[in-house]
Amino acid sequence: MAALVEEVKLDQAAAQWLRWDQNPKTSEMVKQLVAEGNTEELRQCFGSRMEFGTAGLRAAMGAGTSRMNDLTIIQTTQGLCRYLEKSFNDLKKTGVVIGFDARAHPSSGGCSKRFARLAATAFISQGVPVYLFSSITPTPFVPYTVTHLKLSAGIMITASHNPKQDNGYKVYWQNGSQIIAPHDKGIAQTIEENLEPWPQAWDDSLIDKSPLLHDPYASVNKDYFQDIQRHCLHRNINKETKLKFVHTSVHGVGHEFVQSAFKAFGFSPPFAVPEQKAPDPEFPTVKYPNPEEGKGVLTLSFALAEKEGAQIVLANDPDADRLAVAEKQESGEWKVFSGNELGALLGWWIFTCWKKQKLEPGAVKDVYMLSSTVSSKILRAIALKEGFHFEETLTGFKWMGNRAKQLLDQGKTVLFAFEEAIGYMCSPVVLDKDGVSAAVIAAEMSSFLGTKNMSLSQQLKAIYNEYGYHVTKASYFICYDQKIIKGLFDKLRNYDGKNNYPKTCGKFAVSEVRDLTTGYDSSQPDKKAVLPTSKSSQMITFTFSNGGVATMRTSGTEPKIKYYLELCAPPGNSDFEKLKKELDELANAIEKYFFEPEKNKLQTKPE
Repeated sequence: MAALVEEVKLDQAAAQWLRWDQNPKTSEMVKQLVAEGNTEELRQCFGSRMEFGTAGLRAAMGAGTSRMNDLTIIQTTQGLCRYLEKSFNDLKKTGVVIGFDARAHPSSGGCSKRFARLAATAFISQGVPVYLFSSITPTPFVPYTVTHLKLSAGIMITASHNPKQDNGYKVYWQNGSQIIAPHDKGIAQTIEENLEPWPQAWDDSLIDKSPLLHDPYASVNKDYFQDIQRHCLHRNINKETKLKFVHTSVHGVGHEFVQSAFKAFGFSPPFAVPEQKAPDPEFPTVKYPNPEEGKGVLTLSFALAEKEGAQIVLANDPDADRLAVAEKQESGEWKVFSGNELGALLGWWIFTCWKKQKLEPGAVKDVYMLSSTVSSKILRAIALKEGFHFEETLTGFKWMGNRAKQLLDQGKTVLFAFEEAIGYMCSPVVLDKDGVSAAVIAAEMSSFLGTKNMSLSQQLKAIYNEYGYHVTKASYFICYDQKIIKGLFDKLRNYDGKNNYPKTCGKFAVSEVRDLTTGYDSSQPDKKAVLPTSKSSQMITFTFSNGGVATMRTSGTEPKIKYYLELCAPPGNSDFEKLKKELDELANAIEKYFFEPEKNKLQTKPE
């Protein structure tokens, strides 16, 4: 009986779809599935609607309500437009900005540029001005444009470093930061209320003649590179540096923009990896287009660096909001810095540059740096010694961007924010992670250190010697089954009977537990967590009596259960190998006792 009811619902959803969808490829796909009676595939397409959250949308491109396609883009934008009309009286004066990357999915006729044009059509049909970039841009250009042109919102069509079949729809609020609650729920509701395409929804040719359409490409390209030059403090060193750099955009959008950033800072252009510099939605040379995955993505970069005698490799993810850095060591090996290590280096560098500006003695009391709760606490150690403020936020740049904006509005100086997933906000002109400015600031730091005969690796060691070693490890398991994920976390909450968290993990004793799903924190007098909690995602942090901290959490955009470990030592304890060995033992215990990969049928992180 239940199966029959489901079949009827799927048929109704498909019939409704076919009444509204004017994309010949996706409508043909659905017609075919209906004709074949392919219930399983119809369930994949129509069993659920993509959930609009604070990260917007992210899903595979294809037919149906669960995928990214022309119709779901139209529906999403109609809902967003209505929500913005309710939120801003002056929306028709200010308008929105829309950017896009180079992703495409020929079999369903979907691509980022088409999605961006359809989104622009929805707004323009309602009399809302649209600043639509005429060509691909890095994601950070959208939040930059929102604040620079004082717009009401921004949309970026991108799936960042996800697999090639995916696409996404990211929303920025008037403050230039990604949306947070309650806007996600409000937008989700207005999407549901505006599912039927408006009369002009499919006619994207109407925007080309509209006086409401503006192209910010040229002006933003000029102004952004001018604005980030406030962070260029060693132009002469940059001009004369003997260091050589290799840059890869991993088949994404970053090439042209990092070249421009180097020019803005007085550098010679970096060597670009020829096979990867042009945007290519197939990402043909990499298994995963994510520089966070390490050396596998950087093979061609290392080969070019060896050929050209370059010492530093800079790698952006496909939408250029993240940055990975690698450096050739004296041994001839390449060291890829972790997100936490590069966070330590950039944080040290940006604070050092700020100190050199010789401001009045008390100015440091108004200086802030931020990082997410799963990132290294190295900035906290630097802040304690140097006298500035450090704050941690929930995971994700939406939290750091919004907090940074609050602090800036109070007249504070926000120098830097980072997350371990290779995301860095090195300039307050973009209240989100920005791989373009981070790349050129990392290059200037490298050049400056070169004049002192110091490498990045040596400087990192000097930071740890001065502020204390912070040894970190992050990894993940892949799991597509939500029941298994829920069961795994429920077991941790009821480990030795109901509502009892684990007291040990192998030989390691647990001293504190914080659960940001339920709001419990054993370290607080009232047992309530200080950071905001969210029942929609899983996140538990264990502190161990040896000083180790481990966080387990689900990902908002990928089928992963992630974990993050850190062991901190006070300054002077420089036995790095001993700390690393202890951290590895803790990681093995977490995997064995808390994840139980065999029992839960979890896939390990691919090498």
